[in-house]
Amino acid sequence: MGSFLENNFFNLAEIAEPFGILITWLFVFTFLYNLSAAINKSDNSRTQLSFIMMISYSLSLYIDVYTPSVHLQLFAFDVATIIVIFIWRLCFGKIIPISFYYLIVGLTINATLFMAVYIESIVKLYDGYWWLWGVYGLVMPLVDITMALVLIINKDILGLVKLKNSVLNRKKQVSV
Repeated sequence: MGSFLENNFFNLAEIAEPFGILITWLFVFTFLYNLSAAINKSDNSRTQLSFIMMISYSLSLYIDVYTPSVHLQLFAFDVATIIVIFIWRLCFGKIIPISFYYLIVGLTINATLFMAVYIESIVKLYDGYWWLWGVYGLVMPLVDITMALVLIINKDILGLVKLKNSVLNRKKQVSV
């Protein structure tokens, strides 16, 4: 009998591909919701960010999950998406929605986990179950769902923006 994380990881591994499709559809619906909600509004920033995420997650479905470098490819997708979001910020982001920060943090967490699992698969430290797999299996879906949820509701549900503002304001106060 394995640990909770081990059992949970193997249960999630069995449904990984359908769950990835579900998450992609979640971002498609997020885009469609934001598109319909922003029809008569001057601020289309969440719609644009939702579109970027929908394209990124849709294109990642074409990665062959049975190749040894699947995690490296997913890492590259997340890094490319982060770069596109920063380019969007520089070129079009007049109003920065709360979801911008959640997307950057979420994609960074995902990319870090993808790279860690890829490195672990190359090094092969253990023959059996490793705790990183459980963290990967639990954190990845939670981060994806949180990013989509914040794109829809545009609320600082975890306090990331509040934390960012307090850190930046503290630095400004110290420098004065």
